[in-house]
Amino acid sequence: MFNKKDKFSSHLSNISSNLKEGATFFADYKINNVKDLEFFSKKMKEFETKGDTLVHEIIKDLNNAFITPIEREDILALAMSMDDVLDGLEHTADYFEMYSITAADSYMLKFVDAIRNCTNEIDLAIELLSAKKLVQMREHAIKIKDYESQCDVVLRESIKNLFQVEKDAIRIIQYKEIYEELEEIADHCQNVANTFETIIMKNA
Repeated sequence: MFNKKDKFSSHLSNISSNLKEGATFFADYKINNVKDLEFFSKKMKEFETKGDTLVHEIIKDLNNAFITPIEREDILALAMSMDDVLDGLEHTADYFEMYSITAADSYMLKFVDAIRNCTNEIDLAIELLSAKKLVQMREHAIKIKDYESQCDVVLRESIKNLFQVEKDAIRIIQYKEIYEELEEIADHCQNVANTFETIIMKNA
């Protein structure tokens, strides 16, 4: 399994740290005007670009490694699924800027809160993976799936509410797109949790 100096362990930790940092910035950044949206979108692009670089590094090392601590397919799946979460957050930031949405509604805030919590759980599970504490990863995988289930409920409520209260057709399209993108990010988080469970099953 992983030892402390293992480069794949370091790579995965770097990817999860960058994801957690990006999700925290996304959740905490206060948008007051359109100028803020430009910075918000630009900053999320930086996290996403860094994430791509980190994934590229792990792929390069996987291609050159003779032996890996766990199956290389699982290391790759973990890296790619974490990257999908960050890509989704970057897309959402783009939507906010494109549609000039300076105030997130209560549904968006619920989604973002759940996603931020997921990235915290992902980061904790990656630490346990590095420390070879595989069985303990399961509780974090379960929490991620709980947050994803909450997002399913929020999606239904948000779209129902949107069609009831919003009269502007363009606004309906814009908000629906953002709600669905946020729910998809939660799905990506669940994919990370599924990969954790595969790794536990094969190696614990």
